[in-house]
Amino acid sequence: MATFTLFLYSSLFLIFLITLKLLFKTKRFKNLPPGPPPLPIIGNLNLLEKPLHRFFQTMSKKHGDVFSLWFGSRLAVVISSPTAFQECFTKHDVILANRPKNLSGKHIFYNYTTVGSCSYGEHWRNLRRIVATDVLSSQRILSFSGIRKDETHRLVQKLAKDSSSEFAPVELTSTFRDMTYNNMMRMIAGKRYYGEDSELKDVDEAKEFRETVTELLKLAGVSNKADYLPFLKWFDFEDSSGATLEWAFCNLLNNPEVLKKAKDELDTQIGQDRLLNEADLPKLPYLKYIVQETLRLYPPAPLLIPHVSSEDITVEGFNIPSDTLVIVNGWGMQRDPKFWSDATSFKPERFEKEGEEKKLIAFGLGRRACPGEFMAMHGVSFTLGLLIQCFDWKRVSAEEIDMEEQTWFNLTKLLPLKAMCKTRPVVNKNLK
Repeated sequence: MATFTLFLYSSLFLIFLITLKLLFKTKRFKNLPPGPPPLPIIGNLNLLEKPLHRFFQTMSKKHGDVFSLWFGSRLAVVISSPTAFQECFTKHDVILANRPKNLSGKHIFYNYTTVGSCSYGEHWRNLRRIVATDVLSSQRILSFSGIRKDETHRLVQKLAKDSSSEFAPVELTSTFRDMTYNNMMRMIAGKRYYGEDSELKDVDEAKEFRETVTELLKLAGVSNKADYLPFLKWFDFEDSSGATLEWAFCNLLNNPEVLKKAKDELDTQIGQDRLLNEADLPKLPYLKYIVQETLRLYPPAPLLIPHVSSEDITVEGFNIPSDTLVIVNGWGMQRDPKFWSDATSFKPERFEKEGEEKKLIAFGLGRRACPGEFMAMHGVSFTLGLLIQCFDWKRVSAEEIDMEEQTWFNLTKLLPLKAMCKTRPVVNKNLK
């Protein structure tokens, strides 16, 4: 009898706890943003399609600019409108300043202690202060101008080898990748690890480094079930500068009138007697507009970097509970015809209008915005301008460049970019 009584009381207590938890959960998840009904255990993982930014855009048309999904037992809210984006990262900036916890961050990002992976707090503020005032300050970036100049001139010389007298085919994808990685490694370690073996001081060390990076990228890109999504793909391991250069050239080759206008600006402001230098960039507004329009249509991280709410908040009238994953579909927002005229067309002239630049969100917003914006804009603009000044460009064939994307997180081109170039007189006048 005593045993039965104990069992009865235990069962009643267990039922009470389950009921209490269900009531709490119902209240906590009341008035969530609309979304598809989740399945037990897997949530909405069965619905995900590649590429995610296009899938999220389709979902936003069905469920609204703020909608919810379940990644297993983890609630995620996707933001697809500028008004909701502004509300999130102005009014709720501090609450949304945390990053998700996942296996990649634990084992590759030193247990969430790097500036990109750690949650908001004193440690992050110290790291951010170092980055903003020293590592990526405008003064520090400008101090490395000699490295960028040397690497870009090497790129020009490489392309000019076979195109001095007539148009010659060149493969630009790997060329841009090698240049941007060398830029980065020379700033960090003072060494070049990419390019032809004859250009490298230590071929074996360079080979080992490249193999290590390749292995790290593969490991970083693995989707762990405990992570629900391979978050590391949002991080800038895939070389956003090289990808932006590649997309910019694709658009210039497909829009020769834009390329001609950029070349005319360079010929007027710089000419063919000397090479472009970084100090000339403020005199080239149209070149800047080309880079901005490229970032609008082809942001390197189309979903930015995910955030996690530290408290319950309300966005656009919907409840977002604490510990919710908040994802911003920057790609979809920057192609939304409600906010951009002729949204899918490549028109750098749109940025001549005052205020258009502020609508760009490729680098995020708020205290967790990308601190490398100045370096990215500066480096891409300089390289793009020099290549337009030094070469005549055209497509390999009459057909337009294929713009198909890689199908996961980073927005990179599926097929390598090939083009035809011919050296202009300024190269022979200034480079041996």
